[in-house]
Amino acid sequence: MGNNSAKLATSVHDFSVKDIRGNDVSLSTYKGKVLLIVNVASQCGLTTSNYQEMTELYNKFKEQGFEILAFPCNQFAAQEPGSNEEIAEIACTRFKANFPIFDKVDVNGDDAAPVYKFLKSTRGGIFEEDIKWNFSKFLIDKDGNLFDRYAPTISPLNIEKDIKKLLGVD
Repeated sequence: MGNNSAKLATSVHDFSVKDIRGNDVSLSTYKGKVLLIVNVASQCGLTTSNYQEMTELYNKFKEQGFEILAFPCNQFAAQEPGSNEEIAEIACTRFKANFPIFDKVDVNGDDAAPVYKFLKSTRGGIFEEDIKWNFSKFLIDKDGNLFDRYAPTISPLNIEKDIKKLLGVD
């Protein structure tokens, strides 16, 4: 238990997560990149548009230092019931997602992934609220700090201007 409390995280770069194959990934490998952290689901009404638009943004900006980190989550109407293999298959085959998909996590409750607990506690007010639905989006600057949080209904293309601002591109 002790190592979480010993050092209080100051950025998302302080966290390690598991990828969809169960390997540990330190988020510090993304230092210097603008990150969009999204809880995804395969069977949501928002799934198709979000994956399509995220892929579009990713292809447009990945060369400039933009990454999307997708965390499957089954906490919203059980819309991500599959195994990691099934999730990866849907994301990569049906939606041509070529950004990283991570291990399935909880984003709310006591068992929420530590990085999600951190994201939700970083700002007061609305930021501390539980995640409401699939495809909640957290935009992270190059230093690993939360820039903004977007509701599930806000489409990825609507945050392109914020991504450009953080990347410093026109």
